[in-house]
Parts: sequence; structure tokens; C-alpha cells
Amino acid sequence: MLLLKKIIWLAPGTLLLCLIGSCMHSNKIETENYNPKNQLMQKSILKTEKAPLPIGPYSQAVMINNMLFVSGQVAIIPGTGQLLQSDISAETKQVMENIKAILTEAGLDFNNIVKTTIFLKDMNDFAKVNEVYGSYFTSDYPARETVQVARLPKDANVEISVTAVK
Repeated sequence: MLLLKKIIWLAPGTLLLCLIGSCMHSNKIETENYNPKNQLMQKSILKTEKAPLPIGPYSQAVMINNMLFVSGQVAIIPGTGQLLQSDISAETKQVMENIKAILTEAGLDFNNIVKTTIFLKDMNDFAKVNEVYGSYFTSDYPARETVQVARLPKDANVEISVTAVK
């Protein structure tokens, strides 16, 4: 009798069987008993009035089990819908406050963030954005990449998306 430690489904009809000491790959395993709809996945859509409402067909954030995926936030002021563009530091602060509002709605904070993506219209703003961004974390910074893009929604100068874990 085999003692299975883990079964990992790679694709329909393909799986990886991880035994106590080793793993083997098989694409000849019958998948009759496997039904992805039976897997335990709890998905919920988060929405708060304390962050800008989506400007398109997307959600502010989606919680899957213990992971929160926050859509990219720009410096839209909640309630007014106006984009703050006085300077890059103020814009970044508003973006971070929008993210904070969504995290709070989910019962999380910046310590729960594990991954961040920053989109900049101008990489020359990196130092100022980094200074404001960094002020929201105390230690154990999340993984991150920063990329320059040609254009952002509403002609914003910075957009930040995050992934957090409960």
C-alpha cells in the first residue's frame, strides 16, 4: 500500500504523486474521481467606500481562502472620484491610503503584504515613490518589482497593486 503525502494536479489527466520519500509524474492516471469543483476554495469580493470604486469591470480586491489580491490603486480620492496629481509624493501617499483602506476592510494591514507591483509613468520618480512607500512598512518588506510604463489609467503617475496573506 502506498502512503501518499501529497497529490498535485498539474493539468487535466496529469498529476504528481508525492510519496513519503519521493515524487513521480504520471499522465496516465485516471481522473474520474477528480472534480475541481469539489476543491475547497472560498472566494469573496471585497468592497469598501473608503477606497475608490472600480472604474471598470474589476473588483477592489478578491479574497481566495487566506490570500487577498488587491487591484492596482491610483491616487483617486474616495468620495470625490478626483485624481490627486499635485506631486508624486502626495500621489503615492493617496495610493497607499487607498490600499490601507482595502486591507483594513479585509482585517489585514501592511504587515500582511507579501508581494507588491509598482507601475511608474516616469522612473525618475522612483526615489520619491520609494520613500513614501517604505514609510508604510516597519520591517520584513514584501517582494516587489517596479516598472516604468507608457501610460496609466486616468493619466496617473503611479499605480500599486498588492497581494497579502492572512
